[in-house]
Amino acid sequence: MFKVVQLRAFYCSRNILRRQIEHRRFSYTAPALATTSAEAVNSLLATRSAPGASHDDKIIRDIFDSHSFWKEFSQRRLLPPRDQKTGLFQNSYLSKPEGFQRFAERTLQRAQRIVTKTLEASTVDDYKFIIKDLDRLSDLVCRVIDLSDFVRATHPDPKYQEAATQAYGTMLQYMNVLNTTTGLNDQLKKAVSMPNVVASWTEEEKVVAQMLLRDFSKSAVDLDQASKQKFVALSDEVAHYGSNFVDKMAPEKPWIGLSHRQLKGMDPLQVRKLPTRNTNVLMPTMGLTALLGLRTIEDEDTRRELYMANRTASNEQLHRLEELLRSRAELARIGGFTSYAEMWLGDKMARSPESVANFLQALIQDNEPRLQKELSQLKQLKLYHAGFAGKMEEASNLNAWDVDFYRNMHLSHLPSKSRKPDFLSAYFSLGTVMQGLSRLFSRLYGIRFVPHETLPGETWNDDVRRIDVIDETEGHVAVLYCDLFERAGKNPNPAHFTVRCSRRISEAEIEEAASEANPFTCAEAGANDGMAAARNSAGELYQLPTIALICDFTREMSNRPTLLSFRHVQTLFHEMGHAVHSILGRTALQNVAGTRCATDFAELPSVLLENFASDPYVLSLFARHIETDAPLPYEMVKDRMRSDESFEGIETESQILLAMVDQAYHSSLAPLKDGFDTSQIFHSILNRHGSIPEPWGTTWQGFFGHLYGYGATYYSYLFDRAIAGKVWRDVFQRTPEGAVSPEAGHLFKDKVLKWGGGRDPWQCIAGVLGDPSLANGDAKAMETVGRWGVGGS
Repeated sequence: MFKVVQLRAFYCSRNILRRQIEHRRFSYTAPALATTSAEAVNSLLATRSAPGASHDDKIIRDIFDSHSFWKEFSQRRLLPPRDQKTGLFQNSYLSKPEGFQRFAERTLQRAQRIVTKTLEASTVDDYKFIIKDLDRLSDLVCRVIDLSDFVRATHPDPKYQEAATQAYGTMLQYMNVLNTTTGLNDQLKKAVSMPNVVASWTEEEKVVAQMLLRDFSKSAVDLDQASKQKFVALSDEVAHYGSNFVDKMAPEKPWIGLSHRQLKGMDPLQVRKLPTRNTNVLMPTMGLTALLGLRTIEDEDTRRELYMANRTASNEQLHRLEELLRSRAELARIGGFTSYAEMWLGDKMARSPESVANFLQALIQDNEPRLQKELSQLKQLKLYHAGFAGKMEEASNLNAWDVDFYRNMHLSHLPSKSRKPDFLSAYFSLGTVMQGLSRLFSRLYGIRFVPHETLPGETWNDDVRRIDVIDETEGHVAVLYCDLFERAGKNPNPAHFTVRCSRRISEAEIEEAASEANPFTCAEAGANDGMAAARNSAGELYQLPTIALICDFTREMSNRPTLLSFRHVQTLFHEMGHAVHSILGRTALQNVAGTRCATDFAELPSVLLENFASDPYVLSLFARHIETDAPLPYEMVKDRMRSDESFEGIETESQILLAMVDQAYHSSLAPLKDGFDTSQIFHSILNRHGSIPEPWGTTWQGFFGHLYGYGATYYSYLFDRAIAGKVWRDVFQRTPEGAVSPEAGHLFKDKVLKWGGGRDPWQCIAGVLGDPSLANGDAKAMETVGRWGVGGS
């Protein structure tokens, strides 16, 4: 019933109980729009300003662009005294590290009361409330685990990290108890079997009921005691081997010795920074330096040697992968499934490995013309380069170690500005981008950002900004904590964490809190642990989505604004796409709130929002030169997009091949057999389906960290890209106002965002696109999505 995700922030991650989700950025898909002036765009924009909106709009920019302004702003409220800590996220238990254990213990007391109530249910009225009760039980567990997992990964104080880890472990142990409590499953099944009970449930409750039944089934609750114990042990093994697989990646050869002659073409300044041994330079086989070598070293034999070392993992790492896959296959076997993919995909949009294969095959066909055109360009460059160097005999084939080199050569022929990754940054101060996001969301969804000072102890670092999200009709609907600046020891990967989900708080919970001894000022605060809550227009009390956004942008020490590269702008839009899903998916039950949805649906809002980052209408809302205040010339953006999309077909094929490898590893019980060989499968797929042969001897699967967090669902990256591209073209690019159309925003909100995970994603997609044929989500629908492709519009 209850599952824990492993948070692995490669490019983005979210804290979603019961789901294992990771994120990766993709090459961006540019809209095919003509240059549009700021004046022309502004004349089309609808104005929806609340009292004080103009002031808040200016403050949003100031608090991110001026550290001194933020310091003054955040200290303007002097109550409580600055030396009296209120607790992380205003949770009074968490004003000190030892408060985590008190928080966990109090939560366990509440949770156990719900378990007792559920097991004792006997009347029709008792069973009518069972979904709300089980959802609240899940929410209580999430409250501690989500927050503790975030704090132990982010807080700079080791004492807080340790305390959060202990609370996390306490709740994990309790979760194992819940997972093996057969009575909870029995009571849920009994409730579902009673027509008069089911008839009293909302559609949301019915969805959650089916979700909980599936989760109980996948948790081996119906098995005998010995099988249950084996299932729990195997789940622990998956977590152990998976964590080690991600954390302990290592190449077989960390260094290779190369002569200065072999390094010809590489930046001499970079070469001088490398260590030496005797007369050789020691080239690292992993990281940015190795990538730079593959892009610039002229000697093909040297590139081949570096390529082989760069893509060959250690034997220990391959053993971890094989044990991870073995444990998963055994889990599936015990659960009565033919494969881990069959077990894991049942509640996803794909539903089966066969449907994933249909999607990937259709995508291959769509990508083929673009791919062949790009490969032809690289082959022509190799012929040109070989002829210039007098080595025509080496130009007969395009090899795997040639791709990065000739792609880099192609980019070097672009206009000089387009080659520079930061040539647009003067138009993108962090404050103006945050201001632009607020303006965009106001037009699309009727929500805006309002800066809010932080209380002492509310955040884990003084650089963290708090933003309240205000809806034009519902009022306060969410809280964003923005930790966007680099600092020593901070994880550099951008991430979105939902620390607390939306959920309606019942009057009974408020009465319960009033009867308890707790550190909060009122019963309503006590019912939500002091964290943000508000009543909606109907007078119902909701715990508000509380979200932490993590980035690693440079912090200018001279109080000058931080300027973002265009890639950083896309990153921030991506993370805000997850946030807006959490904000607008305000459901009454937390199991389906916001980003708590199918894995292969969760990336849609974030990937879609990336498209807005290069739209002329959107850019006209905020992109102005930091010194001259001149609007951004859109031709500069189009140049950048052309550069980014130069080899999108090759990138797409690479992602397709990785998705196929993931499916091959998880779509049978082969990992249980002697002689199972991940390398043989890896090479078989790449050389059977890829355009460029992979040299035998590489073991890149050992670096494929997403096999842990995205096991059997790596296709989701491409899948959501295809859907996002279709929604972008058909919804946000078909109206005169383009990407700032309130009508388009309302449609996407009404058909997709507001449901969170509370409606079948296929129905959401069918609704927003106006295509009922997609609603069933069968294999044909998966194939249709593949035919949409992921290339430029």
